[in-house]
Parts: sequence; structure tokens; C-alpha cells
Amino acid sequence: MSVIVIEFITLDGIVTDPDGSGGTPGGGWAFRHGPEAVAGDKFQLGSVLDQGVMLLGRKTWELFSRIWPSRDTPFAARMNAVPKLVASRSLTDTAAFPHSKVISGDPIAAVRAEPRDVIITGSLSVVRALQAQDLVDEYRLLTFPTILGTGEHLFPAGRPPVYLECVSAQQAGPAVLARYQRAAR
Repeated sequence: MSVIVIEFITLDGIVTDPDGSGGTPGGGWAFRHGPEAVAGDKFQLGSVLDQGVMLLGRKTWELFSRIWPSRDTPFAARMNAVPKLVASRSLTDTAAFPHSKVISGDPIAAVRAEPRDVIITGSLSVVRALQAQDLVDEYRLLTFPTILGTGEHLFPAGRPPVYLECVSAQQAGPAVLARYQRAAR
């Protein structure tokens, strides 16, 4: 089992509001580059998406539940079919997004008990909890040629060092998809 974090990110490390749905200053920065920059399986999840499980925070789940069920593309079918675990203390009804289940209890314990690969997208509070427990095995970052100067950083200051290896990097439209895996210890 691997824990894979996927994020849209700016050159200065900001992950806040890439689609603009949060209404933040500068929000929508990833989508300014056009739909081809963000459409389809840009993170090259492939079989990981087919055989794994997604872990989403409540806000990301709510956003996705409004977007994905109404789409009719091969990638949307995969997003709708993947089992989804939702880390939330307030969400009770998950019928809006197929195959979703609220985690009862600690999301860290759920990740540790999960036999499948776990994919986290967005969901910064969940990512940070996993980072704090040193549970992230891989980052797949789609870096856009944007500098915001303000917003939430994927890697906040004050954390211990983490050593990663770049296993691939390739241009994806205006962005660059880079995959970083945990370095050998």
C-alpha cells in the first residue's frame, strides 16, 4: 500500500483554490490556463485509481460531488467508480457522490489499516495530518507557471526534512507533472 498525494501547485508552492471555487484572492489560477491543462487523468493515476481508494476531506468531497457525478467521460467514470473515504466530523449523507463513505474515527488509523493504495487530492488538512505522521509515500504535483505570493503552502515551514527522489517529470500543457517518491532510507 502506498499513500499518494496529488495536487495542483504554483511555482511558489501554493495549493489554495486552484479552481476558484473558494473565492480566494488569486483563486482559479490553474483553470486560467484552459481546460486542457486540468482535464482527464493529468496525474497519470491509471490502475492506481482503478484499484485504490481516494481519501478526501469534506470540502474537497463536497466540490467533487457537485462536479463528477454529472460528467460523462471515461475519466469521470473512473472518478465516480473509485471507492472514496471522507474525513469529516459533520458530513452524514454521501449519496451525492457514488461509492463514498465517511470515516468513523481517525483518518490516520483508516489509512494505516487500508490495504489498497490511498490517493489524496486537494484536502490540505488531511494531507498535513498524513505528513505529520510521515505517511506520504509519493507526491504527484502538477506545477503551474504562476506565482501567487499568498495562500496555503503544501509544505509549511517548521516541519522536519523529508527526502524524496524525482522519478519522473514531463510537460503537461502549460504545467509540469513531477512525481516524487520517498527516498530510500
